[in-house]
Amino acid sequence: MNLRDTILAQHSQANCTKIVQWIGNKQERFNTLFDLFLYDDDWCVTQRASWPLSYAVQIHPELIKPHFGKLLKNLKKPKLHDAVKRNTVRLLQDITVPERFRGDLMDTCFGYISSPVEKPAIKAFSLTILHNLSAQYPDIKQELKAIIEDRWEYETAAFRSRAKKILKTL
Repeated sequence: MNLRDTILAQHSQANCTKIVQWIGNKQERFNTLFDLFLYDDDWCVTQRASWPLSYAVQIHPELIKPHFGKLLKNLKKPKLHDAVKRNTVRLLQDITVPERFRGDLMDTCFGYISSPVEKPAIKAFSLTILHNLSAQYPDIKQELKAIIEDRWEYETAAFRSRAKKILKTL
């Protein structure tokens, strides 16, 4: 499969599923997708590659391990496309984050949930990441609770729904 051509051929759930199935649990194929996601000069390729990337990691979380540092560094890029951010935080909410990356990830997620302009899905996934990390870092629970309460009246139903569930456990 020419992965780049397949990504550009169609932006659909069916195409995403086709790519994820082709990758399977093969690290080399995943690496090819990750390189397109991170380094391709065409924003369309980068954006579209993020979708199957997140699904592949949900099925085979071990595939992302060699790329954690680059993945988190990518989240810090200015003017990063919302689809890239959304799919990155989506995949991070369901996996165990290596300890050495947790601080940077928490800072990034706190920035997302505090932002008045960040998209709702990015905030919702970030809330889940922070909630998951609060089990290992209970000190962040108060900050998480404070931001949720501070942002409550300005946020969307998606944020409030996720935040309400999290507040019950804090």
